[in-house]
Amino acid sequence: MAPEKSPGTAEPLLVVAGLEKRFGHTQVLRGIDLEVHRGETLGVIGPSGSGKSTLLRCVNRLVDYEGGGVWLDGRLLGQELHRGRRRKLPHRRLAAQRRAVGMVFQHFHLFENHTVLGNLCLAPQLVHKRSRAETEAHARELLTRVGLADKADRYPSQLSGGQQQRVAIARALTMRPDLLLFDEPTSALDPETVGEVLAVMRDLADSGMTMVVVTHEIGFVREAADRIAVMDDGRIIELGAPSQVLDTPAHERTRRFLRRLAPAASPSTPAQQPVPAPAAGAEPAVRARPDTPSR
Repeated sequence: MAPEKSPGTAEPLLVVAGLEKRFGHTQVLRGIDLEVHRGETLGVIGPSGSGKSTLLRCVNRLVDYEGGGVWLDGRLLGQELHRGRRRKLPHRRLAAQRRAVGMVFQHFHLFENHTVLGNLCLAPQLVHKRSRAETEAHARELLTRVGLADKADRYPSQLSGGQQQRVAIARALTMRPDLLLFDEPTSALDPETVGEVLAVMRDLADSGMTMVVVTHEIGFVREAADRIAVMDDGRIIELGAPSQVLDTPAHERTRRFLRRLAPAASPSTPAQQPVPAPAAGAEPAVRARPDTPSR
């Protein structure tokens, strides 16, 4: 599938072209072509083992790839041209590029020996050399946004899974990324805490944060995503507006995948109802968004 450009928008923020990745003799990504425009939320769905998480890790240069390339805001990530050939960037320059891409994982990866506030302040102080006063003020703003203003002095072990994931989202935002990647952010959560995380993500989507979200939360991508990509066997087999992909999918593999998800859909976040709002202290609930392919 060739990269798409949403009509009426500027040049894409993220371009993935011909991306290929192998682990040993197993080819995990088979020529991925994709564009994500500034302010767009792209949902990525598909069966386990289809390459969704590997795609995110290639975008963020957590793993190397064997073919194709990834461009962010017109810059080739992780590589440079030298005498007509590509070569890897030195570690320091790669680290500088990666600051523009935030990532939220399944299992939070918070620093257990730091408070919530400490988790948010560490990277901006070490990487961007921001002052303690500046980083703490920004961190407290973000904690208020995710509904955790009263948890700043708690440690991760004192929080629920949903609260820890909201801290992880706030921590990713402290670096002011251009692009935010989510790798199954609710898959490790108790079902009762899923809604509070999805509500924060919807708020980010509605505020114009550019996001790529790998998820099985079909209700969320129906309401919050501008487009949905369906992956299978290392390829994007379908790409379009949520209403088109979810209601009238063109590919039989997509239809089969959605049928299997239907019986297991969470009653707390059905496609027809809004995602619950965050806990007290968070910003107001977000508005519903139409299923359009672009902003």
